[in-house]
Amino acid sequence: MINTVALMGRLTYDPELRSTNNGLSVLSFQIAVDRNYQPQGQERQADFIDCVAWRQNAEFISRFFHKGSMIAIEGSIQTRNFTDKNGNNRKAVEVVVNNASFCGSKSETGTGASAQAPAFEQPAPSYSSAQGSDFEEIIDEDEDLPF
Repeated sequence: MINTVALMGRLTYDPELRSTNNGLSVLSFQIAVDRNYQPQGQERQADFIDCVAWRQNAEFISRFFHKGSMIAIEGSIQTRNFTDKNGNNRKAVEVVVNNASFCGSKSETGTGASAQAPAFEQPAPSYSSAQGSDFEEIIDEDEDLPF
């Protein structure tokens, strides 16, 4: 049987890292994922997916992601039943995260320096309009192939 989910979306709130009684790190969060289809004349719709991460995944996400951050996750769908405060039986459907990755720009995720390149960097040269004088012939006197 296959139970694999891959999603990319934005966190809807700042995730809060918690610990179980046994000391395991756990993180619950929600991502908004745009739907592929947008009816003409209507706003794009999104689905809000509940996710849970454990151990190192939980610590990684809590450290590097915040509300509005773009995130890519891979995991599996899990359901659980519970009783709410009013005694009603409920079912929760969530994605258990196996892997989480950055997928926005460095400035968007807050993991790097400024989005602008430092002033000392030069742009890469363009070779689309090279002249014959831009190249030189390499002469191998031994004419032995290196392989």
